[in-house]
Amino acid sequence: MNIAVNTRFLLPDYLEGYGYFVYEVFKHLTHKYPEHHFIFIFDRAYDKQFIFSSNISPVVIGPPARHPLLWKFWYDIKIPAVLKRHKADVFVSADGLCSLATTVRQCLVLHDLAFIHYPGHIRRSHYIFYKRYVPKFLKKANAIATVSEFSKRDIANTYNVDPDKIDVVYSAAKEIFKPVSAAVKEQVKNEYTDGKEYFLYIGAIHPRKNLVNLLRAFSIFKKRQKSSFKLVLAGRLAWKYDSFIQSLKRYKYRDDVIMLGYLSEENLVRITASAYSLVYPSLLEGFGVPVIEAMKCCVPVITSLHSSMQEIAGNAALYADANNPDDIADKMMLVYKDEKLRDELIKKGDAASKQYSWQRTADLLWQCIQEAVV
Repeated sequence: MNIAVNTRFLLPDYLEGYGYFVYEVFKHLTHKYPEHHFIFIFDRAYDKQFIFSSNISPVVIGPPARHPLLWKFWYDIKIPAVLKRHKADVFVSADGLCSLATTVRQCLVLHDLAFIHYPGHIRRSHYIFYKRYVPKFLKKANAIATVSEFSKRDIANTYNVDPDKIDVVYSAAKEIFKPVSAAVKEQVKNEYTDGKEYFLYIGAIHPRKNLVNLLRAFSIFKKRQKSSFKLVLAGRLAWKYDSFIQSLKRYKYRDDVIMLGYLSEENLVRITASAYSLVYPSLLEGFGVPVIEAMKCCVPVITSLHSSMQEIAGNAALYADANNPDDIADKMMLVYKDEKLRDELIKKGDAASKQYSWQRTADLLWQCIQEAVV
């Protein structure tokens, strides 16, 4: 079988979200199924690290598809030609977009509907494109995958899609996320937080991640506890980050907030495993990979109600109303004060994280690919 894969998010030193998903899943699938041929379709020059198996043929078709007009051109003009030339049996696209102009069977991965629920958190041009075309993509795709039951219900209810057409393909965290020694924790804290304990947020600096409310919650925590705790933010500056940066400049405890930007995997593991607790108050997530990353590192998790995280973490996390800074702060204080609870969360989190692996994700997506071809 010739399996074409949208790999435009496989970017060196900038691997996030869709890119991680594609990298991990197809690293497993290409090795597990050497009898099949995989065509990796890039929209720019690729890094050789992404050609990790001999049954992969890389194809570059420009121009780089980074805004709606180029998306339309890339998916509906460029992609059909490549699929035809390489005699593809199926096209797999994990970024929520697919081709409306090909007769080749398609497997579409749509992670969430954040653009519907929080339209103000993305560029207007992107919102208009998604609103117009996502229903068409869902209709065109022969099989659909998403990363949680939460997202499956959301997609089915919002677009009246038959739930039987949607497979849940749970995401995962890399195996490199694991606990570190007390010596490493001490080293990390000395390096980044003047030796102080810290709460950690991992992810892009973006409105949907709810970081202004995280700052408010941290203020409440600091006022009540008079502690030396720091707040560490690890992630790149994404769209509409300006308002957050301006808020931070006026923030009373700005000297206790450390922004680390985008980190290498090795440093991200060290930072995660050395945290006192992860605080991940995102307004909406299809899955919430940082939650699993922290749990694999034996770090307790505080995250949001009313999204996929309750499904993913179960009773292994504390949940707060993302729109209520007082509630977030209450959970931070609970983790800080109650060592027994913190130990229980660590044990439950370690057990919960073992449910998720990229091998499992790859196997689930393979089933969905098979369904698309039939």
